[in-house]
Amino acid sequence: MKKLIYILVITLTFNSCNEYQKALKAEDVATKFKLGTELFDAGKYNKANRLFVQIVPKYRGKPQSQKLMYMYSMTFYKVRDYYTSNYQFERFVGAYPNSEKVEEAAFLGAKSYYHLSPVYTKEQKETITAIEKLQEFINRFPDSQYLTEANTLVKELEYKLENKAYSIAKQYNSISDFQASIKSFDNFILEFPGTAFKEDAMYYRFDSAYKLAINSVSRKKEERINTAITYFNSFDKAYAKSEHKEEANKMLEELNGLLKEFSTKS
Repeated sequence: MKKLIYILVITLTFNSCNEYQKALKAEDVATKFKLGTELFDAGKYNKANRLFVQIVPKYRGKPQSQKLMYMYSMTFYKVRDYYTSNYQFERFVGAYPNSEKVEEAAFLGAKSYYHLSPVYTKEQKETITAIEKLQEFINRFPDSQYLTEANTLVKELEYKLENKAYSIAKQYNSISDFQASIKSFDNFILEFPGTAFKEDAMYYRFDSAYKLAINSVSRKKEERINTAITYFNSFDKAYAKSEHKEEANKMLEELNGLLKEFSTKS
């Protein structure tokens, strides 16, 4: 019995493959459309895509073109070819603005850009584009069933940009380029006022200013000490109970001691 079932499965698989190969070589576009749709519904997106590629140009202007273009766009998304799916979904939205699938297509087109966003340590051009595309979708479909997910994706991408900018500023601190670190943290805090990294950013900005001050030449030291103390005051006002507070207080004490030396000399 098991042997019979095995033979039957092999036979059906062979016939299915044979039918698919025949459809690929056939001239009849209706045959390709029918089998492609069946493969799409069965989740065999690679095979469906190969058939759709052959017939998309021949269905332009025909009643079935909307369904075909939706499935065609979706096959690229399902096989994770996001570079192509974002383009094809945008074409679908432009061509069929009144389609019942337009909201889904617009969302998946924007989400395709999200999938192209790299890890935060790399160049973030794609991340910025993804945020813009998702925001366009949110603005266009404010009551969409995909709104919650779209907002979640935007927040995730924005966090990635924050992480990137914070890491750069922190790296300047690590390599003792304190002026660059201070400037980077200033820009970071201005650009991302609600960031989860704000406490650490304000602390390491003060840390950079402190290290710049104590390592400065005499003619610049007093001014830089005062600047560092200003950064401490901003940090302390915002995060009086910070885990960095004890270390920050030690640095402040040293800065105040140095400042006293200047006032004694003058």
